[in-house]
Amino acid sequence: MNEDRLTYRGAGVDLDLGEGFVQAIAQTVKSTHDGQSDRILKGPADFAGLFRLGGKYEDPVLVSGADGVGTKLILAQEFERHDSVGFDLVAMCVNDILTMGAEPLFFLDYIATGKIDESVLKATISGVARGCREAGCALLGGETAEMPDMYKPGVYDFAGFAVGVVEREYLENRTPVKIGDAIIALPSSGIHSNGYSLVRKIFKSNETRNIVAQRLGVPIEEALMEPTRIYAKGAQSVRYVEGVSGIAHITGGGIPGNVSRVIPDDMQAKFYPEKWVIPEIFPLIQEFGPVESVEMYRIFNMGLGFVFLVRAERVESLLENLQKAGEQAVVVGEIAQKPKCGNPVVIEGIK
Repeated sequence: MNEDRLTYRGAGVDLDLGEGFVQAIAQTVKSTHDGQSDRILKGPADFAGLFRLGGKYEDPVLVSGADGVGTKLILAQEFERHDSVGFDLVAMCVNDILTMGAEPLFFLDYIATGKIDESVLKATISGVARGCREAGCALLGGETAEMPDMYKPGVYDFAGFAVGVVEREYLENRTPVKIGDAIIALPSSGIHSNGYSLVRKIFKSNETRNIVAQRLGVPIEEALMEPTRIYAKGAQSVRYVEGVSGIAHITGGGIPGNVSRVIPDDMQAKFYPEKWVIPEIFPLIQEFGPVESVEMYRIFNMGLGFVFLVRAERVESLLENLQKAGEQAVVVGEIAQKPKCGNPVVIEGIK
């Protein structure tokens, strides 16, 4: 071959390497199909994934969500902790569709990088697959894009897409929120995948990182890379329980920004921070910022990852169901009448 001729590989894209990566992760992907194998169909070509709803639902509505993990990826690449952010990716997408009462069906991922590093990308997909198994959904397909000049060496980005299903009747006949409803929350595992632009700024120096690690008693990478929890088991255990009037995933925007989405304009959600355990990482973020308390609750989940609004008379049965699903649920607040100039969400004691 004439050495002056250009090739795609010479331009930075190795098709053979990309195909080899697809083959290398085949078994990992297949590991997420257990329990769904009769619903995953083989098409005439591999350009798209096929998933059969079957006759389980009378009037099925598909529920979809897309998300990423933000600048937590920068720390993943710095610490070389690539599997945990794959789990994060599934959690961020699946937790959103769970708020609609959906059963997670399948997941798609998109990875873009300047140069394929098979060991790194296999680790990310391993995390995605682990997340899919936890959520009970199949990793149905995805895309790996090698994009030289778009990304620096060693840098990658990815996004996820979750699809679930719920009965239309459930959506149309949900219990309305009313004054007196209790707020039940499921604990977070820590920061999850929000606010990392601020977290990275606060914990930028090695000196600060060492102090924080000593006070936490764990390496700083463990504290900052703790994966986002997936609430599929808990949410599925109560999705058809009578008396649930609202569900919120506490993600970007914190408790105020997310709970306000599910309550009427004339009502107010009151949270009582003394009712739950705030993970140690949050006071340290606030101290080393320093960050105002109001700002902390506006950015972070502050220990609450998933929230249910429920009729007061149904609280005990809901807590029992969640406990059987392995969740340590706790009542953290209530729905009240909103004052004329009041905020939709109030964190008592935080000004």
